[in-house]
Amino acid sequence: MMLRLFALLVLFCSSLAQAASPVVLQRPIDLNVPGGQLHGSLLLPQSKQPVPVVLIISGSGPTDRDGNNPDGRNDYLRRLALLLAANDIASVRYDKRGVASGLPLAPDERSLNVESYVADAVAWGQKLRKDPRFGKLIILGHSEGALVASLAAPQAGAQAMISLAGSGRPIDGVLREQLQARIPAPLLPRSEQLITSLKAGHLDTEVPEPLNVVFRPSVQPYLISLFRQDPAKAYAALNMPVLIVQGRNDIQVGVKDAEALKAAQPKAELALIDGMNHVLRIVPMDMKAQVASYRNPNLPLADALGKRVVGFIDAQR
Repeated sequence: MMLRLFALLVLFCSSLAQAASPVVLQRPIDLNVPGGQLHGSLLLPQSKQPVPVVLIISGSGPTDRDGNNPDGRNDYLRRLALLLAANDIASVRYDKRGVASGLPLAPDERSLNVESYVADAVAWGQKLRKDPRFGKLIILGHSEGALVASLAAPQAGAQAMISLAGSGRPIDGVLREQLQARIPAPLLPRSEQLITSLKAGHLDTEVPEPLNVVFRPSVQPYLISLFRQDPAKAYAALNMPVLIVQGRNDIQVGVKDAEALKAAQPKAELALIDGMNHVLRIVPMDMKAQVASYRNPNLPLADALGKRVVGFIDAQR
């Protein structure tokens, strides 16, 4: 156990800022929360001085701390953490309640809501802020995690926030747009009824089988809590440096979303990455290639992404 917890690993990562990779402490890290524990992974470059620490919040659904889900392994969040470590930046990424090692905290997805995810992120941030090994706290969220990050950052005492592929609109609008392009036309009226009902805070359990993956009754309480949120309003309330990153080849969230967030928070930095898709890889606007990229952990992260994220964090030191 002690060997597992305290082993020093040399991570040979490609570095954007230096030729030699730093020695990095890699170990599990846990957080006590109501109902049990959340489990995460800490990467800590060895340094005589406190280093910036990034709290990484994963996206929607059963996405774990590494960026993987039951449909396939992708590892984009793990790769991001390694890239940060190679540039003397610590990170903590964790499994959300109800996902992977966090499943015991919410074995029934009916108990999930955005507010609990925000409370967990705040608690993680407060824990990291008290740790003398860390300097500035930066909260980074991907996709739906960007919304959680924006809501949690002020309460967590974060000094900066990074949004990767975050929506600039309430999620019901994004879902409408995605369904328009992906489901048969005869199902669209019923999907619209379901979204309208959930937006109004009402459950609707008469779900056609083809729509069950999105609107199953057990996930509807979470969707109701999600549809209440306004990302632009949350970003407008932030009083800290913000970096908004969006790929131009993202088939889930568009450039208009990033621009809406920038309009809500004019002081934010906006980075539009040519060729980058939703899982932070350079992929052409071809559906077959896009889908394949979601299940390929060997694809490198977009180089420009690393440069912008590391540069932004270095500016906060």
